[in-house]
Amino acid sequence: MDAAGFDVFAGVRRESDADDLRSEASERLQPLTVDVADSDSIVAAAGTVAKAVGDRGLAGLVNNAGITVQGPLEFVPIEDLRRQFEVNVVGQVATIQAFLPLLRRARGRIVNMSSIGGRVANAFLGPYQSSKFALEGLTDALRKELRPWGMHVVAIEPGSVDTRMWGKGIDSGREMIETLPHEAQERYGDQLRAVLAMAEKVAKRAIPPDRVAKVVERALTAPRPRTRYLVGPDARVQLAIGKLLPDRAADAVEARFMGL
Repeated sequence: MDAAGFDVFAGVRRESDADDLRSEASERLQPLTVDVADSDSIVAAAGTVAKAVGDRGLAGLVNNAGITVQGPLEFVPIEDLRRQFEVNVVGQVATIQAFLPLLRRARGRIVNMSSIGGRVANAFLGPYQSSKFALEGLTDALRKELRPWGMHVVAIEPGSVDTRMWGKGIDSGREMIETLPHEAQERYGDQLRAVLAMAEKVAKRAIPPDRVAKVVERALTAPRPRTRYLVGPDARVQLAIGKLLPDRAADAVEARFMGL
């Protein structure tokens, strides 16, 4: 968006990330420290943006924050599940509420970074993907609520993307397997290791982040944006299988593909 000529407020959590952005962007880009799980941080960020944009308002808000919690639902710690929804769902709504007054001034748009995991669920990704299912529902509801004011709300649904989050997910998957209780190891250990091996193979075919960024730009600038954008070949394949096959047949295809 900076390259396209927009004034950009780029959310970061670490000063080192802010420095990286400054080194690669124009003077129009302003890093903004914000943590979507911290309400005071969100309010402060909205105040900073409000002072900068004034009556112009805000052309767009991209909700890109997210974390991944994974593992067999039988053994996922409830506090981890709460954290998953706090960041991926509640934090998104809190951010939208804080910035909506600025978006209304410019009849701006909201772009929520969902996932193909918000349309198709896989074994052992239940916490993460259920949060994305929730974000899909929130996106649809908000789109209908803001329609009378001509404000668009869009979901972006990538498949595997070559980002640090994907790498962190594989690393945390290894750690999760090692820290499971003995009973969970006996029941799910072999399956989890098979899924992790598949994830490492998929990571090698992940699309570059720029592919997703270009779709975000399209969602923010198209005269009539789609309500949702699928990004990446694996996302399209997963959705097609889910649409073409009955649930149990799709389950069987997934189990064979993932070595379960």
